[in-house]
Amino acid sequence: MTADPAAATRPRNRKQLIVEAAGRVFSERGYHMASMEKIAAGVGITAAALYRHFPNKYALFAECADLMADRLVAAVDEVPSGAPSADVLTAVTRVTVAHRASGGVYRWEARYLNHEDRRQLRAKFLHVIGRVDEAVQRERPLPDGRLRAVAALGAIGSITMHHTSIAQRRAEELLVESALRVAAADPAAPRPGARTVEVVAHPVPRTRRAEILAAAIPLFARDGFASVTNGQIAEAVGLAPSALYRHYSGKVDILAAACLQAAGLLAREVDQSLHEVSGPHAIGALAATYVAYSFEYTALNSVAEAELVGLPADLRRPLVLAQREHIAVWEQQLRLARPELDPRQARVLVHAGFGVAVEAGRGLRWQDGPDHRDAVTALVMGALGF
Repeated sequence: MTADPAAATRPRNRKQLIVEAAGRVFSERGYHMASMEKIAAGVGITAAALYRHFPNKYALFAECADLMADRLVAAVDEVPSGAPSADVLTAVTRVTVAHRASGGVYRWEARYLNHEDRRQLRAKFLHVIGRVDEAVQRERPLPDGRLRAVAALGAIGSITMHHTSIAQRRAEELLVESALRVAAADPAAPRPGARTVEVVAHPVPRTRRAEILAAAIPLFARDGFASVTNGQIAEAVGLAPSALYRHYSGKVDILAAACLQAAGLLAREVDQSLHEVSGPHAIGALAATYVAYSFEYTALNSVAEAELVGLPADLRRPLVLAQREHIAVWEQQLRLARPELDPRQARVLVHAGFGVAVEAGRGLRWQDGPDHRDAVTALVMGALGF
């Protein structure tokens, strides 16, 4: 029998290479915008060859989700029982930073998994949270319902959500230090100089266009932009689907309007908070404002964060610029308060604070109230080094 030359040169770990490439594409483009052709190109094979390993895109996506979760489980399980929290958090951080390019899938895209796959993935992440919480509670027991553990993991996982260029070792050091401060914080402790921040409540839709936008946002947040139909949006407003086109040229324009609304609201709240305070209290004001905004506009914020990659380049460009301007404000204020940080370090910590806000808010099921806002703000401040 003649040997197949192609098989002889085929790498033994091709399936692993495919999963690694797929994780990067899913993380960068989102589940629905990723294509098997793009993934195959990342491995240097044809789409037909890719289908020899995975029957469809969903099977590949589920494999990506499992792989990262399994890596985290293996990392924490290698840490001896009773080890300090620094050891557990360091193990998680090393895996997360090493696979930074593919880790962004899990924050938003896991909602596209079916019920059983999502249940299994959640069980693995709960195991990781449990290991972190055991170590955290051993060192500083508090009745926080795993909130510090979840928030500390949010600080670490934030590295997968941005592209700040920083050396791997330095990123690990910054994130572990940030996560340890979060783990050591007391979410219920009074914060000296803390300010109550009130953001403007959801605007009342006064036009049909505004009504359509208000109806679409919770649907996008719950089901994902790609899964929502014009018919569902129209039904929520009491219109015929064809009537939507009198106000928006298509569904993507509704998404763009939602993202622009999020950027505008956040910029307005940040400007207001910095107008009222200055100096060392500015970071506290920014943190409290961001947390208040996140609780008030949970669905809108999640849509803007998760669906931005799905917009065409011309619609995405102004939103990316708005995000950069927002980050720049935080970076400037953080470096004024902590001059030992260089711009990249400050940017990494700012994103860590955002990660804490998102994951702690999720951990509290976004149940709004002064105590929850204060708790999350305290954890964000810990991530930033205060």
